[in-house]
Amino acid sequence: MNLLDIAKRTFIIEADALQNAAKRLDENFLKAITIILDTKGKLIITGVGKSGLVGAKMAATFASTGTSSFFLHPTEALHGDLGMIGKGDTLLAISSSGESEELTKILPHIKRFNIPLIGLTSNPSSSLGQYADVFLDISVEKEACPLGIAPTTSTTLTMALGDALALALMEHRGFKEQDFASFHPGGSLGKKLFVKIKDLMRTESLPIINAKTTLREAIVTMSEGKLGTVLIVDEHQKFIAILSDGDLRRALMQKSFSLQHLAIDYASKNPKSYTNTELLASEALELIENDRIQVLPITNEDNQIIGALHIHDLINAGIKSK
Repeated sequence: MNLLDIAKRTFIIEADALQNAAKRLDENFLKAITIILDTKGKLIITGVGKSGLVGAKMAATFASTGTSSFFLHPTEALHGDLGMIGKGDTLLAISSSGESEELTKILPHIKRFNIPLIGLTSNPSSSLGQYADVFLDISVEKEACPLGIAPTTSTTLTMALGDALALALMEHRGFKEQDFASFHPGGSLGKKLFVKIKDLMRTESLPIINAKTTLREAIVTMSEGKLGTVLIVDEHQKFIAILSDGDLRRALMQKSFSLQHLAIDYASKNPKSYTNTELLASEALELIENDRIQVLPITNEDNQIIGALHIHDLINAGIKSK
């Protein structure tokens, strides 16, 4: 069997196992959902080895989709971390055999707390299966591993079952995009929904000149401002024009070009600007892209410049348009 055939075989075996598991979902799944919904404290995930790694991922998924959760290693629990479990919590334990030594050692102590125990195992007659208030079947016909030894299909199924629980809870609670983003403020979704113009706009050392400034002086200001642009104001400090590096290049093509001319003679009149600093940065990027500009000047209600937003600032911050 060549390497591609091995890869395809892995996909097929694991996909078949997921389909079979979907067909055998029953009332136990709903009981597990009810237990978690009724949990006043936290959902604690525990497991050893590969099951522990899957459990840590499950805890992270639950936590980011509205179910307060954390992972507790059984060995650490035996050495003091049982104190992290409270009476209002629920424990979700994972063990394919149901007999993992480190896990079975803490089960009697879990029962002392009189908290619900959801057991994910392939053996309902195992220690975990017997201790569990709800049994969720993670048995598989065979592992994708050619030797049938390495946990492959079983870990994929366990992770999928964790996702199914988390998403069912998410849907039941009416967990929305905004809720997800609030738990991921540094992610792309969080940035899209929470980062505003005021968070990214430049407010210091802005390249602002008055209407009587020569082109020579404007070029110096443009270089110092590092925006590729100068913003032009009138005698009342009102924003009236913008001179971009593109305007400057076009000016160089004119026969009458002179550095002694006023910068405003070559500037774009009635320039685009925005006054609402509460506008989402993702929406500001849309404005910039739609108007094909590089800089969005930000003004107050009197049309006085209070900041500037460069397209590079948005891109460097990981902002994407909607």
